[in-house]
Amino acid sequence: MPEHEMQAAEIHELAVEREVLNEKHHAPDRINLDLGLVTSPGGTKRPSSSPVTVGEGDFTADEEEPTEEERQTLRRIGESLPKAAWLVAIVELCERFSYYGCQGLFQNYVQRPYSGELGPGALGKGHQTATALTIFFSMWCYVTPIFGAIVADQYLGKYKTILYFAVIYMVGLLILVLTSLPVALENGAGMGGFIAAILIIGIGTGGIKSNVSPLIADQYTRKKMAIKTLPTGERVIIDPAVTIQQIYMIFYCCINIGALSLLATPYMERDIGFWSAFLLCLCMFVVGLSVLILGKNHYVVRPPQGTVITNAFKAIGIMIRHRNMDAAKPTYQEEFGRKHRTPWDDQFVEELKRALVACRVFVFYPIYWLVYSQFSSNFVSQAGEMNGHGIPNDLMQNFDPIAIIVFVPILDRFVYPALRKMHIKFRPITRITFGFFVASLSMMYAAIVQHLIYKAGPCYGKPLACDAPGATNGNDVHIAIQTPAYIFVGISEIFASVTGLEYAYMKAPVSMKSFVQSMFLLTNAFGFALGEAFTPLVGDPTVMWMFVGLCGGSIGAGIVFWLIFHHLDSKEDEMNTLDAKAEELERKRTLEVEQKQSA
Repeated sequence: MPEHEMQAAEIHELAVEREVLNEKHHAPDRINLDLGLVTSPGGTKRPSSSPVTVGEGDFTADEEEPTEEERQTLRRIGESLPKAAWLVAIVELCERFSYYGCQGLFQNYVQRPYSGELGPGALGKGHQTATALTIFFSMWCYVTPIFGAIVADQYLGKYKTILYFAVIYMVGLLILVLTSLPVALENGAGMGGFIAAILIIGIGTGGIKSNVSPLIADQYTRKKMAIKTLPTGERVIIDPAVTIQQIYMIFYCCINIGALSLLATPYMERDIGFWSAFLLCLCMFVVGLSVLILGKNHYVVRPPQGTVITNAFKAIGIMIRHRNMDAAKPTYQEEFGRKHRTPWDDQFVEELKRALVACRVFVFYPIYWLVYSQFSSNFVSQAGEMNGHGIPNDLMQNFDPIAIIVFVPILDRFVYPALRKMHIKFRPITRITFGFFVASLSMMYAAIVQHLIYKAGPCYGKPLACDAPGATNGNDVHIAIQTPAYIFVGISEIFASVTGLEYAYMKAPVSMKSFVQSMFLLTNAFGFALGEAFTPLVGDPTVMWMFVGLCGGSIGAGIVFWLIFHHLDSKEDEMNTLDAKAEELERKRTLEVEQKQSA
């Protein structure tokens, strides 16, 4: 058949397929994305088409795709979030409530003695040990997502993995509650229980973290841009990338609403005891687990992809040996006469190359996370060196999530739409770079605050460590002066962290969403490992110079990051269409298989 006739036949086949989809025009109750099939309420399977709005009661056929000229000139908008996405956001809110409500107390819990002479405490291990254990816990929580991703992508799928690891998480919280009771602390069970609890909680959170952020984005199923005419007559582009950006902004906002648990837990720590704060976190976690279970029939669920992760590592090994990213393709192997059979096809290798490009962008993130980690460790200790005027030092951490909750709607509803309307492309690489710069402002401000502490009495350069009257109240600097440091950290997260989550999802192939997300989360672990290396500098007066060094490091990392990766912003639209092309190819393959079977 001549080439133009083959192309015409392909176009006709796709047109017929879409016509059939338009005629059906009813919504599925539950979506099974195995090989692009949708399970309807009657139990039959049919080819899926983007987008499907879960729970809305309608099925929207693909609209006209924009031309290149329209992409350059028309305004881009997002769509409303599916209801299932909100359910996932509630689950994450409850989990983060538990995580931050506990983690924010660990510095005082480990550092201060049980006697209470320096404020609420339990284990009395000192500043350096407390900082080291707090950083270790954070680092552990970002190593374990790799295992959660492998379990999800190869064996259980995202939903079941989250469910099973949530049970493990709950066991860790229970151990923490029981071993923080006064009777347990008085009998020496505190330290052993704390170590066991943070190890188990870390395993649990790893299985959740690597899967919950891809799961929420999975609830939105449109992959292609489409033209829409608004009631005002304006023609706009529905851009899936804009909707995914909105999803992750709202997702991150929910994370930080959960983080406001630190508004309650420091007072419970002070007035009742650590055990009461940890118990509140356990109860909230049970609420989130209940929402996860009760909403199971509403989620878009992608099935596990078998041996995708092990195959990926094997393919990467072939690429490294041959120093060629195409060397793992079966066609490449055949061309050069190699008889080594591979369990994957060329498309798999192309998807793997996409994943590796995404992971390259994450290389600079450990420096960002090193800066970010200061807000839950050294910022807490810094606040303890100032006069709190009745405010617990670990309460100050709440200004980070408060800043995020305030600025996310401002950026999402006003700033970003205004930039799009003016055709200013504030794309991912630019946003991440901006995040590095704002984080450096936080470190600069923290160094200034530390300098003010050293200049104030009664203990000057040795806060809390002199015999002067009122020394245990900290130096005469009001604790509120620290607030802008937390606000700068929060704003930087909106640009660097939220965009990182978005980038990990959008650039990862369908079969490796959780794994690429875990690679992004792993950069946190490297950042916290760097934090462990900085532990000897955690003391007076070296901590001030550490803040200065982190300020310079964040600025330098942002500049180098921009110079290396800014060209990727110009390829953003092209890269974001790869999922749509992959799913279109998969649908065609499925139709071919069905036609052969029916013949």
